[in-house]
Amino acid sequence: MKRHLLLFALALTVSFLPQYLAAADQLRAFQRGSWQTILHAHAGRPMMVNFWGVTCAPCKVELPLLGKFVRDNPGLDVVTVNADLVPNAREAVLSMLRKTGLLSTENWTFSDGFVERLRFEIDPAWQGDIPRTMLIARDGKVTTLEGIVDLAKVKKWFEAQMNETK
Repeated sequence: MKRHLLLFALALTVSFLPQYLAAADQLRAFQRGSWQTILHAHAGRPMMVNFWGVTCAPCKVELPLLGKFVRDNPGLDVVTVNADLVPNAREAVLSMLRKTGLLSTENWTFSDGFVERLRFEIDPAWQGDIPRTMLIARDGKVTTLEGIVDLAKVKKWFEAQMNETK
């Protein structure tokens, strides 16, 4: 009986291991130059970039809503960036993404201790407030939203962007 339980536990662990490893690979280190990498990878397509933090109370409200938005609207370019001032343990960031259903998105985390430099690269006027969402249109025009976003308006923005090509 113990042997069967051990084999069952081992099989269960092995079945979840690829998913866990894939999730770990989805958390990319945001360093100098990463912003340009993201913009280049999504050039010509509308994209939403959400900046959040593990200890940010409004982020804890917004992220589950964003996770539902992503599930309800597959195929949209959505990027999340953990922009905490104090670097978090990788597992804390992955845990938050897992709980909110955002592991399927493109995920980054600030990995340079000089976060002011990273923020300046993204937007020289950004003082570090989170949550912060940037909507980047097909033509590169940026709309910045501070605080918890109205995802119904974001959906309309995406729809308008998609209709521009029709």
